[in-house]
Parts: sequence; C-alpha cells; structure tokens
Amino acid sequence: MKISAGITILFLALLQAGGPSGDQYDPKAYYTKSEHMIPMRDGVRLFTIVYSPRDQSQKFPIMIHRTPYGSAPYGPGEFRRTLGPSLEFSKEGFIFVYQDVRGKFKSDGEFVVMRPILENKRSKSDTDESTDLYDTIDWLLANVPNHNGRVGQWGISYPGSQVVWGMIDAHPALKASSPQAPAIDMFLGDDFHHNGAFRLMYTFSWLSGSARVRSAPTETRGQPFDYGTPDGYRFFLDAGSISSIN
Repeated sequence: MKISAGITILFLALLQAGGPSGDQYDPKAYYTKSEHMIPMRDGVRLFTIVYSPRDQSQKFPIMIHRTPYGSAPYGPGEFRRTLGPSLEFSKEGFIFVYQDVRGKFKSDGEFVVMRPILENKRSKSDTDESTDLYDTIDWLLANVPNHNGRVGQWGISYPGSQVVWGMIDAHPALKASSPQAPAIDMFLGDDFHHNGAFRLMYTFSWLSGSARVRSAPTETRGQPFDYGTPDGYRFFLDAGSISSIN
C-alpha cells in the first residue's frame, strides 16, 4: 500500500509539473490567427492559416502542415484545440502553418492524386507538390513577422506524403521534415494495393470521398457516396465493370 500511494503521489506531481492539460490549454490565449491565399508560381492560390505566438520577445521557427483533408476550423475567430503535432508543441512556441493543398477545400486549382514530381520543369509555371511548398515557404518568410528563418514540416499518411514531396528540391530554409506513415509505395503498402493485391473497397471509398471533382472551393468535404446498400460485396457485384461507376 505504501508503494502504491507513493506512485500515485509521484504521478500527480508529474501531472501538475507538466502545466495545463489539453482541456485547460486555450491556444487563443497564446496565439493569433490569420488566413491567407498564397499565390504559387503559376498563379494558383493556396488557402493557408497562420497561427503566430502572441509573445513578441523572441523569434520562432515555422512548422508547416499541408493536407488534402482540410485545415478546419475556418474563420479568423475559430481555433484548433491544439496546434502542431501535440500539445507540447503548442506550449513550446512555433509559428504553425496549415495549408489546403492545390485543388482541395478552400484552395484554388485542381487536385491530382499522388501528383508526380516534375523532374525536368520546362517553364517557370510548371508546378508540383515540391514547388508548392517552396513557394509557400518563400511567401511566409517575406510576409509573416517574427520568424527565425528556419522551417519544418510534418504530416501523417497522405499529409506525410506531402512532406516527402516537399523534401525534393527543398527550399534552403527547410531544416526539418517528419514524414509519418507516408503513402508513397502504392503497390506494396496498405493503401490502394497490399503487396500487389488491389484493395477495391478501400480505393473506391478513398477516391469517392477525397478525390471527386468539385465545382468550386469549399469548406466541407461534401456528402459521402451513397452505396445504396450496407453490403460492399453486393454493391460491386451489381455494379459490373468499375468503369460504369462514376
């Protein structure tokens, strides 16, 4: 009993020493928020949210998260519950940047699944995910005050892929990258294929939810695809050829 009591007291002490919990920490008290349409080299503008520390006594590094899944909540007065990969990053102090990638949510342009890197760009208007990050960093360094000139990026799954692509022909200010579980090898991974086996249900579900053509920029993902049945096997059996499903 004495050992258990001692462990309990130590655990509570560690919790108190760690500062405010996620429920107690309010980013609004420590950060300001601004929203921007950042122009790319081909004229397409990408919707970008910048959370900057209210502390102006020091300069901060920039951390970027680029995603096709939306950077909500949208609106100058709407804040994320935590900023960065975890609460500890919020409390440490960074300039956090969230961006809707080309063609998704509030950004202009056309979304291309796993957009290939253009190794030989023929003109200054040729773009890929690498140039989009490069141009974003260029704009941030020129327009966001109180940074220290150092930039990092992070992401998980498809946003992790954005990190990998952004590391190619990287901006000189990009100093750190954390690609977590990136969807890079679509043949051997657990995405569209698994060790070469095509995952029909997953692929159709992801494409119908994340890659449908849109009519205009939007803050929402849109209505989910209506399968008309809870039986996925029956749905594809009745559909016949995949080419008939639009």
